[in-house]
Amino acid sequence: MCLADLEFDYINPFDSSSRINKVVMPEFVLQALLSVLFLLSGHWAMFLLSVPMVYYNYTLYQRRQHLVDVTEIFNQLGREKKRRLFKIVSLIILLFLSLFWMIWSVLSEEDE
Repeated sequence: MCLADLEFDYINPFDSSSRINKVVMPEFVLQALLSVLFLLSGHWAMFLLSVPMVYYNYTLYQRRQHLVDVTEIFNQLGREKKRRLFKIVSLIILLFLSLFWMIWSVLSEEDE
């Protein structure tokens, strides 16, 4: 949302980048914890689906590309929007698969 507001000039670059940078590290930590939770609970397929995103976050962090730069935000706007869209789509897929497997397990328990 901040990137769309920035694109239409509703918000200044400093406020937009500070809002985005404030949630980057909690996002990385939560995705890693979710992946570890899948691993510990024995959901191997979900773990394997979530590992590429955790690895991608790790490589961004190692390259120091995880934070949005105030001075370069307009040059990186298209790439950042695509990056965020990819992350949202992958999280929505994980959400729906998790819901599917939860409903499947409840229905299979009722049959027994």
